[in-house]
Amino acid sequence: MNPDSQGAARLSGPADLFYRRVFALAAAGLLSLAVYQIIRPFFAPMAWAAILALFLFPLQRRLTALLRGRDGVAALLLTLFTLFIFVGPLSGLAIAFATQAEHLLAILTDLVNRLREGGDGGVLASVSFLSGLFDWLDQHLSISTSQIQGWALDGAKRLLQQLASFGGTAFFSAVGTVLSFTVMLFLLFFLLRDGEDIARVSVGLIPMRPDRKTVLVSRMNAVTRAVVMGTVLTALVQGVLLGAGFAIAGLPSPVVFGVIGAVLSVVPFGGTALVWIPGAIALFLKGDPGWGIFLALWGVLLVSSADNFLKPILIGGKAEVPTLAVFIGVIGGLSAFGLVGMFAGPILIALVLALIKFASETAQE
Repeated sequence: MNPDSQGAARLSGPADLFYRRVFALAAAGLLSLAVYQIIRPFFAPMAWAAILALFLFPLQRRLTALLRGRDGVAALLLTLFTLFIFVGPLSGLAIAFATQAEHLLAILTDLVNRLREGGDGGVLASVSFLSGLFDWLDQHLSISTSQIQGWALDGAKRLLQQLASFGGTAFFSAVGTVLSFTVMLFLLFFLLRDGEDIARVSVGLIPMRPDRKTVLVSRMNAVTRAVVMGTVLTALVQGVLLGAGFAIAGLPSPVVFGVIGAVLSVVPFGGTALVWIPGAIALFLKGDPGWGIFLALWGVLLVSSADNFLKPILIGGKAEVPTLAVFIGVIGGLSAFGLVGMFAGPILIALVLALIKFASETAQE
């Protein structure tokens, strides 16, 4: 027997199986690490491409049918449409956001300077229903009205400084450089054209019975639709309505407050009311009670109630995503991934919860 045959014999059996598994795991780990290092700079454009594909895929199906099965042409048209939207309306919105944030920052800076020059008291102290609270804070905690005004206004000023510096590149910085933007469009085209084939291959790799695969895929599709269509689109509609209300009432920077309202719409308690209630109060303090009542009614009847009738229409009762999960997904996603995390975070959290629920139901069968 030659040495090679003897070595092969020694590696047969359990030792050979262990060696092959360790080698396969090590190779898979190294390859995964290498692939991760390659795609890490393009995570944001990849995430944007996947999210946009979720939005546009129903249109892709309809357009493909109209074009008699030419899915490549349909995907190209939708990709060009996305390019037009990013270069046109979204860039205009980003410029308006930055301009209005700077204008609001100038107003707030002037207000801070005038309050500091005026000493104690000021605007907050003149509000009768708050004076008792401020007296109690002053007596028991030695916190004066001027200190509260200073903290509130300085905090708002710092926030607006960040918004003003961020707003001008909000949409394009989320995608990155021109190269990253090109990568996003390139990936979007292939996800639209080959999305069904990619999904079919991915589902085929799941080690599960075909009937369980069908249930799992249906559950994941429903949850994804619930987040993308129900939560994200509802937030966008509420933000637009809120900005429109601020503009009609004559309040400054309606685009800035509309964007803030869209983000806060996922907050479990308060939501957009955290924006339009202070706006209505500001109008009353300004001496415009009529517009204050208008904004309050606008907020109650249109902005806040939009969540109640839009979500059932968009979701269709196919999935229920906990509001707390969406809130954690938005806040955590923004912190971890930037602007794209506002969309990707809730989707990931909702999918994890759906998988846990599915696994629990499967274990009980």
